[in-house]
Amino acid sequence: MEAVQTNTRTYNRTLVVVVMMIAMAAGALMQTSLGTAIPSLMKAFDINLSTAQQATTWFLLFNGMMVPLSAYLANRIPTKILHIIAYGLLFIGVLVTMSTPENSGSWWIFIVGRIISAMAFGIMMPMMQIVILNMYAPEERGAAMGAMGLVIGMVPAIGPTLSGWILKQDHTILGFTLSDSWRSTFLIPLVITGIALVLTPFLMKNVIPTKKVKLDFLSLILSTVGFGLFLWGFTNVGSHGWGNVPNVLVPIFAGVLLLVIFVWRQWNLSNPFLDVKVFLNKNFTIPTVVGILAMMAMFGVEMMLPTYLQNVRGLSAFDSGLTLLWGALLMGVFSAISGALYNKVGAKVLGMVGFAILGLGTFPFLFLTPETPTIIISVLYGVRMAGIAMAMMPMTTKAMAALPDEKTSHGTAANNTLRQVANSVVVALLTSVVQNVINNNTPSNHLKVTEPLRYASKMLDASLDGFKIAFLISLGFAVLGFILAFFVKQDKEEA
Repeated sequence: MEAVQTNTRTYNRTLVVVVMMIAMAAGALMQTSLGTAIPSLMKAFDINLSTAQQATTWFLLFNGMMVPLSAYLANRIPTKILHIIAYGLLFIGVLVTMSTPENSGSWWIFIVGRIISAMAFGIMMPMMQIVILNMYAPEERGAAMGAMGLVIGMVPAIGPTLSGWILKQDHTILGFTLSDSWRSTFLIPLVITGIALVLTPFLMKNVIPTKKVKLDFLSLILSTVGFGLFLWGFTNVGSHGWGNVPNVLVPIFAGVLLLVIFVWRQWNLSNPFLDVKVFLNKNFTIPTVVGILAMMAMFGVEMMLPTYLQNVRGLSAFDSGLTLLWGALLMGVFSAISGALYNKVGAKVLGMVGFAILGLGTFPFLFLTPETPTIIISVLYGVRMAGIAMAMMPMTTKAMAALPDEKTSHGTAANNTLRQVANSVVVALLTSVVQNVINNNTPSNHLKVTEPLRYASKMLDASLDGFKIAFLISLGFAVLGFILAFFVKQDKEEA
């Protein structure tokens, strides 16, 4: 492990990264393991599915709203203190959520815990990228960002499997019994966050130089309300449909209007809240868009496959999570490989190869049937995740390398903000597509009474058709990503 000398103080970069990865693992587990626990939450709190999904909706909203603020916080607050604040908020949020009494009247407490956690996670993700970019030289960033990709890619995919394993039955580990309660799904993130919080005062260092930056409150209001309304509108698409005016169209258009005003204001400020002029640099913009396409392709199928496996194939939550586990492991392996290859072949080659592999792994999903062997699905999913790993983090590294050091915090915030928006859009898009296909192909109700087996068969076909269209859209992301990767600049030092 290599020590770095800065401001007459020596610190170990590897230990700093390890602390951040531990905390990020806790945040990612807390974020992604909830989906498997939704049925348990509905039963425990006596709430319906729409109410239970608020836990995800509010998390996405506040996570997205906090990301633009990260650039200001990174420049204004010392690195160590900001990490302590973020990890402390995450610990409190998970603890509040985990401790919520089981009754419908206390559901708001659960949501408050999720909001606090989302605010912390919205700071943690951009901060990890900013710290890595400040600690490592351009020729070293590929490997460091590959390690970051290990957490970002693997842990979210492992979360549903781990949650399904916990909820399946009680488990005794080293004499301690982990119950099959929904609360146990938050216990592991809580413990991991606690470890990171204890280590941070000793291992985290003030890597990012601070400066007195005035907070433009109008910009803060425009960004938080604008992104909040925009993301809220898209998260409502799945339950209300695209044509719903008050819950979908009004917040989306109002959010867009506020964001246009926000961008115009940032463009004209001498010290912007978020420097949108970073997008004038095409060597930043193109890799950023390519990386976002890889993220959208990942989230699209990652969201659809568990539903297909459970609703069409009849697998349990735990078994469906196991089917996707190999993909998570392969993504971790190829994140490390792509990091090692970054300086040898460059982001352009890695991106094109990655999207080609992603396309090859996605295409067979268009021909899924209720009888497709689970092992085939697992292999194809693994191929997809390997391709995503080869494309996503190298493109993020490439984008950040195109900016001067003083712009990395703004570039990271802009990159993560667009990712959050893109993820919300793709979830809304694919959910609405699948639901519309199912609604348009649902057989008449009398068939449910007269010929229940035929009714079930037609519903199965309708669901499968919806999933295939979702997979086709994801294939489109892969094709578009491959094309755009061709236009990424190949630097002279890259092969």
